[in-house]
Amino acid sequence: MNKNSKKFLVIQTAFIGDAILATSILEKLNSYFPENQIDYLVRKGNDSLFKEHPFIKNLYIWDKNKGKYKQLFKILKSVRKEKYDYIINLQRFATTGIFTVFSKAKVKIGFKKNPFSFLFNYSFNHEINNGKHEVERNQLLIENFTDNVYSKPKLYPLQSDYEKVEEHKKNDFICISPASVWFTKQFPASKWLDFINNLDEKYNVFLLGGPDDKLLCDEIKNQSINKKVENLAGKLNLLQSAALMKDSKMNYTNDSAPLHLASAMNANVTSVFCSTIPDFGFGPLSDNSKIVQIKEKLECRPCGLHGKKECPLAHFNCAMKIDINDLKF
Repeated sequence: MNKNSKKFLVIQTAFIGDAILATSILEKLNSYFPENQIDYLVRKGNDSLFKEHPFIKNLYIWDKNKGKYKQLFKILKSVRKEKYDYIINLQRFATTGIFTVFSKAKVKIGFKKNPFSFLFNYSFNHEINNGKHEVERNQLLIENFTDNVYSKPKLYPLQSDYEKVEEHKKNDFICISPASVWFTKQFPASKWLDFINNLDEKYNVFLLGGPDDKLLCDEIKNQSINKKVENLAGKLNLLQSAALMKDSKMNYTNDSAPLHLASAMNANVTSVFCSTIPDFGFGPLSDNSKIVQIKEKLECRPCGLHGKKECPLAHFNCAMKIDINDLKF
């Protein structure tokens, strides 16, 4: 493949964790084609992760909540003018499939699960629960012109992000991100409390999350007997949280976006898996990483790919029977 004057557009308009994991594709493309144009299409809300990214030239932001299709058509017009050599679509839904087909890109690549993949130049299987990580599945799309070894996802907090959290790094600390969109992915607050109350007192404990997670984090802080707990939920943006996590003695997460933030910073991480399982391919990728889950086999686990709003059997044993001693580092 000629490395001169190539233009690449990567599409991943799903949620935060997916957008972070897709940066492994950006990293691989940049390592092979450092002088070429690499652009990225993400959903609004995830764009803050890529502010002043060192090698994304154009960041397209799709607002799915305000004039969804009008917005996408406007982006498509800009994309068609760019005349991309390659569009790499990591999404498996019809809307981005149509977008890819009408993009005027020379080579269109995606997954066979996309309803319009029959119109792509190349399409590949996306198999969940086969032991492969999502970054390995994504790597399939570009291995024909790079290699078959995935790059780790990576984020680039700004100097101002590091400066924002510097005050919190004066003493040894750990970070806990206790929330999840899905109830059955979320280690219960009572279990986090038990863990925090038994921590070595030398550690400051920072609770992380978005504005919607503030109440949960307040509950944990207020009920804890540990006086070194501070609630930072809603006070830090995503890149600032990533900058803090980078130097944490340990980051504790659910099977959720903060896990992937840690991976993208190669930060120490312990991830608690409740109703979902690591074999789905969304586990931690940091050099120092650990997965905690129930030791006994439950016939009801996993109860779904994405988690549920409540335990279908009303016992939530996949979370409640996890031994907090397994979280120790």
